[in-house]
Amino acid sequence: MLSLEIPGYGVLDLKHLVLDYNGTLAVDGVLLAGVKKTLNALSQSLAVHVVTADTFGKAAAGLEGVNCQLMVLPPGAQDRAKSDFVNQLGADRTVAVGNGRNDALMLAESALGIAVILAEGASAQTLRAADVICTDIVAALDLLRHPLRLTATLRS
Repeated sequence: MLSLEIPGYGVLDLKHLVLDYNGTLAVDGVLLAGVKKTLNALSQSLAVHVVTADTFGKAAAGLEGVNCQLMVLPPGAQDRAKSDFVNQLGADRTVAVGNGRNDALMLAESALGIAVILAEGASAQTLRAADVICTDIVAALDLLRHPLRLTATLRS
């Protein structure tokens, strides 16, 4: 569990980390450098879930050795499926990270939504749904490892 109080923002009691794969943790289906180590470190305090359409069919191989649960979604209504997954976990205890249009709902409904802008870009809808926007996935994940960074960004 990760707990922190952010002045003017509120209290976050996070138990789950839900991530998209392509465009968030990976580019062209290939997991980015430093992600495996960072996710495994975060898995000590948060349950890590990767929920993806798996556009390139490489998520399972890319996440080998990562302490996480992988869910590959079937085609159709993936935005709703991701949102439903977050709500089943408890949106008020979940941080979600993504970049695509199908990630917007889960970011909006999560206690904390982080959008990333990597090589494939990010949906404007998802950027509007996010609480924080980062241009590097490891830096985004490190917000959770060093929560005072979140306080500095989100306090009023």
